Order: sequence, then C-alpha cells, then structure tokens
Amino acid sequence: MATRQGRVLQANGLALVLFPAATPNAELSDVTGGWLTDIGRPAEGTVGERSFTAHPVRDGDVVMWWLVEETETHKAREALQDEKARAAFLSRASSALLGSLNLERCMEIAARLASDHLADAAVVIAPVSRRRWPAVYCERGGALTHASLDVDPDDLPGLSEALQGFPPVPSRWIDPNAAPDWVTPEGFGPIGSLVVTPLPGHGVPAGAMVLLRRADRKAFSEDEEIFARLFAARSGTAMSAARLFAQQASITDTLMHGLLPPALPHVDGIELAARYRPSMDTEQVGGDFYDLFADDGEILAVLGDVCGKGLEAAVLTGKVRNTLRAVRQLGGDHHRMLTLLNGALLDPESTRFVTLVMASATRRGHDLDLRLTGAGHPAPLIVRTNGTVEEAPTRGTLVGVLPDIRTTTAAVSLAPGETCLLYTDGIVEAQGGPLGDEWFGEERLHAVLAECAGMPAEAVVERVHMVAAHWVGRRNHDDMALLAITSPRGQHLTAVGGHGRGRYTA
Repeated sequence: MATRQGRVLQANGLALVLFPAATPNAELSDVTGGWLTDIGRPAEGTVGERSFTAHPVRDGDVVMWWLVEETETHKAREALQDEKARAAFLSRASSALLGSLNLERCMEIAARLASDHLADAAVVIAPVSRRRWPAVYCERGGALTHASLDVDPDDLPGLSEALQGFPPVPSRWIDPNAAPDWVTPEGFGPIGSLVVTPLPGHGVPAGAMVLLRRADRKAFSEDEEIFARLFAARSGTAMSAARLFAQQASITDTLMHGLLPPALPHVDGIELAARYRPSMDTEQVGGDFYDLFADDGEILAVLGDVCGKGLEAAVLTGKVRNTLRAVRQLGGDHHRMLTLLNGALLDPESTRFVTLVMASATRRGHDLDLRLTGAGHPAPLIVRTNGTVEEAPTRGTLVGVLPDIRTTTAAVSLAPGETCLLYTDGIVEAQGGPLGDEWFGEERLHAVLAECAGMPAEAVVERVHMVAAHWVGRRNHDDMALLAITSPRGQHLTAVGGHGRGRYTA
C-alpha cells in the first residue's frame, strides 16, 4: 500500500519477502528497483529471476498494489518466440539450401548459415573423395574457405561416427582442448565448446558439420544442440540431393555421348553431310539416327528410325548402333548384317522395331558406286545433275519384328555433282503449311531436291532441312534425320581451303 505520491504506507509479509526495504515512508520506486513508479497504471517488472505484474487499486489518496507472478507465463512466451524464430530460420535455410543443386554451393550455404546463426565458426565436411575430405570453413562475418583435408577423422571425437551417419555425441563429452588444429579456421583462437553432428542424406550419410564457439562465449546448451541437428538434417538433405544430381548428370553425359550423332569421317573422293533434329527441341537424342564407318576408301552409311521417340527410343537407337558397329566387318553383305541385327532385336515381350537403309560407297574413277539396301525404310533419293530425282529401287521388311527379313540391294552410280539422299519419314510426314495440318510429302521433297542439282552435300542437307523446318514452324513434329552422299565435282573450295569435314580434295 502506498500514497499517490509514491511513498510506502504498509506492506504485508509476502511483499516484504519480495521487497525487504518496503518500510513506511520509503520511496516506492527505490523499493521496487525503479519499475513500479507510475501509480496510475499496471506495470511489469522482475525481482531476481521472477517476473511480476503489478495492478493498482485506488481509494482516494491511497493505492493498493496487487502483484501477480507471471514467471512461467513469460518463460512460455519467450520459448514460443524462440521457436517461431527458429522455425522461420529453418524455413529460410531450407529455401536457400534447396535453391542449388551444386554440392560446393550447398556446402557454402550451410557453413555460412551455421556460422552466422548457430556458432562463431562452422566446418562442413563432405564424404571422402580420393582419400581426401572436401571441406568448407566459415567464421562469423568472415570469408568462406575451401579445403581438401588429408586427416584422420578419429582425431576429433565423434567426427568419424558422424561421417558414418551415427547419432552425435553430446558436446559436453568433447574436450575442446583436444581438438586438432585443422578443425579451426586460421586465427580463430581458443575453442570454448564444439558440436559435431552428422549430415543425414538420402539413404547414405551426406557428411558432417562441426560448430565452434570461442572460449569467451557460453557453451552450447542442450536445446542449441538439438536445433543444430535440425539444421544439419536440412543441410544434409540438400547436399545429398546435389550429390545425387551430379552423379546422375555424369551418368547421363556418359550415356549421351554414345547416343549423339557421330562426327562425319573424311574420305577422299566422297562428300558427306548430315542433319539431325529431335522431335523435342529440348532434347539431344531421339528415335532417328545415322552412323558412318570408313574402311580402305569405302564408307558404310546407315540411317534409321526407331519406333517411338524420346529417351526410350534413344536407348534402342544405342542398341542398334552398337550392334551395327559389332558386325560392321561384314559391310560387304548388307543382308547378312541386317539379319544379325534382326536377331539381336527380336524380343517376344516388346513391340519395338526399327527401319533403316544402308549405303556402301566406293570411288571408281570419276564416279561414285553405291550399294543401297532398305529395310522397311523410305527409299533413298538420287539427285542427278540435270535436276532429275530418282528413287533407288530397294525394298525390305522391318527389323526386329519377324524371325526372317527380306531385302533388295540396289546398285547406283553417281556422276560428279550427283547426290544420294537418305532421310527419315519425319521429313515427308512433317505437318504444317498454311493450314497447319498438311504433310510435307514426297512431292515437295522431290521438288526441293530438284533445285539442289549440282550442289555439294552440305548445301543439299541444309536446304532440305531449312525448308522442312519452315514448313513445320513451331508445331509438333517427329524426329528428322538427313544424310547426303555426293560425288564431288573435282575440288570444292570451302571456307577452310577445301579441307572441311567430308570434303573431297583432288
């Protein structure tokens, strides 16, 4: 009880326990440590480690103060605020970590976030690679440092187990003074406490994280260690995803290398040119393919179309090309090669098949002799110097459907300036035009080729590809492949002095 002027009139026993100086005529602000001064309003303050709310009740010039302890309520509020702040931090951290599929970048983000929000410094260690441990160091407010550690994880208690994915040991079990020098960033100073926690990944450990605090800082509490594990779980997930992506990208690149169209060989006396456009502009491979083999002045060219499109078709394309490479020594016998390929592709549980055409080219004087064999594929077209377009008389059955195949091989001779064009049905079946639903068709293809009379192989495939692409526009289309074999007119001048890919030099 106090006057409106702030002087104590009377205090009961419980009040005297809290405020021993609450004697009559004492200043109320002095008695309460300054937090109970405005006698007209409720007030909040602390006594030691306890929190109270004071409520005034006025009766004339006398004010009666009721004190209600709210220590537990304040602790609950503070804990709730801490949890909200931690949840917000983990949400931001997850967004930052999952925003990159680069392993080094994920390690940098994890080290930076950990040093700025959880500790004075952090070390993120990835799984061993070539007997060394990739690591990223970061001190609060400092620069990131990459290292490749040639160390023994057993030198730091708990690190070897963390790298194997075992639960972390409490930080109080780790003697900071026993930590090896490589754990701390340069110039960090004495370690007061440290936490070693695993970085769990997708089925396999993603590494480990070491958190460091200086000797003049408060040691890690149990709650902070638990929170560090939650952050480590998110960091490990991001690092594991980045590592998995890198592995898949490496595997894809390796497999893709074997599926991409090959570089054209250089054979004296023969011009070669090719174009390939997959059905999806975002993809590099599809169901159409071509391959060429050169041997003692003769080339064997193969152009084909696998049933389907996309990656599944590309896988079968790879199988076809690998089989043809294995039997290419039989290049003089097209039918036998196709029979062996047919046997390799026969599968009662699959309905996939392939159509293709084979061309063997040999230089004979000024002319170029061709042997052409089709197997369920559009017949090659011969462009004569006078603009006449002829269809090679070769036919055959699909490959990979029936136990036996039938083929007819046609012999064709190309005079200087004449071209043989191998193409897939993606050219003639390309839908487009003014109405958007008309096929490009064989008639238009013949007309375009007639305009290419006497042109080099590169110009022929470029012209056909350009016209077909313009016909389709931005509409959906099938895979397209073109391969031109030309008997050159002596020596052709090119931008590289007549020594370009597939050029003949007299």
